[in-house]
Amino acid sequence: MNLYTEEHLAIIQSTEKLIATEINPFVDKWEEEEIFPAHDVFKKLADAGFLGIDKPESYGGSELPFSYTLAFFEALGEVDCVGITIAVGVQVSMATPALAAHGSPELCEEFLRPSISGDYVACIGVSEPNAGSDVSQIKTTARREGDDYVIDGGKMWITNGTQADWMCVLVNTSEGPTHKTKSLICLPLDTPGVTIARKLDKLGLRSSDTAQIFFDGVRVPVRNRIGEEGKGFVYQMEQFQEERMVAAAVTLRPMEKAIADVIEYTSSRQAFGRRVIDNQVVRFRLAELQTEVEMLRSLLYRAAMEQGEGNDATVLASMAKLKSGRLSRVVADACLHYYGGMGFMNENPITRFHRDCQVFSIGGGTDEIMLEIISKKLGMLG
Repeated sequence: MNLYTEEHLAIIQSTEKLIATEINPFVDKWEEEEIFPAHDVFKKLADAGFLGIDKPESYGGSELPFSYTLAFFEALGEVDCVGITIAVGVQVSMATPALAAHGSPELCEEFLRPSISGDYVACIGVSEPNAGSDVSQIKTTARREGDDYVIDGGKMWITNGTQADWMCVLVNTSEGPTHKTKSLICLPLDTPGVTIARKLDKLGLRSSDTAQIFFDGVRVPVRNRIGEEGKGFVYQMEQFQEERMVAAAVTLRPMEKAIADVIEYTSSRQAFGRRVIDNQVVRFRLAELQTEVEMLRSLLYRAAMEQGEGNDATVLASMAKLKSGRLSRVVADACLHYYGGMGFMNENPITRFHRDCQVFSIGGGTDEIMLEIISKKLGMLG
């Protein structure tokens, strides 16, 4: 199954070229410094037309089908760390989709256009210390006072949080059923009352800044609300499907690179008088893992096709997200061990991927949440 046309392949090739010249030469430095220059990198991606591939032309986007965005993110897997890939994913497929789909023209001019042009770095504020995958349990509030909302609360694990210009924040704007009380608001992060409490110290994604952020009496105009009041949960669920397909797409290249690298290493490494890869158990396992990657790619492409045809892709997107998270950990673990002692050294790229890939079974909905969604859609729940 091939989702991509010549036009898709042109985006892939352009992305690969930009990564090779503008990103990968600096990744090791950014990983060591535990931050990358988001504004500089995003501006280069924007100048190449990559931050608004499926966004409206009226705000600087290309207005292409989502499959072109998916091709971009699959190619973005060539970046030699997952942290930067995730940061771009937040900008393109997490913070801006609801704004593009439901925001007023004035709001899109203020926040979407500069996000597409790379002049703004965006983040999304959904997770809280006691509400991650269960979005319905968020506690941050926005009470109405005249023409303003006053926001109180806080958000946790916010990718791009220390560098972002604005946040697409999910808040409670009323009381009642938890699925009908939430709204999405565009919040400039230089607004009085916003505090970047700390940059979080993570297992992986070292080059990606992740923050805890507090809100204390933060005033924003009511016009900064995306779409209708109380529809925030619905908008967020819509966005999750795109996010989950992107999450699956960005795992494909890193897994393939890990497998290819270990094939090269085990083909030259000698043990007990023969190459390591001459052991049937090694080469059969690597062949099996590459087969699994190709199966994931086909599942992902089918999900994207279903969405492109206007069908509900929730089950397939959730399956792809689930499989990508689990498979990336299996691939990273197997490949690390086939390096032997070298697999335990930080100078080996597999150790970075081994740390980074853990996030794919956590962010955007845990494996257990994906299984619950799939179970529900298959009619297993009463």
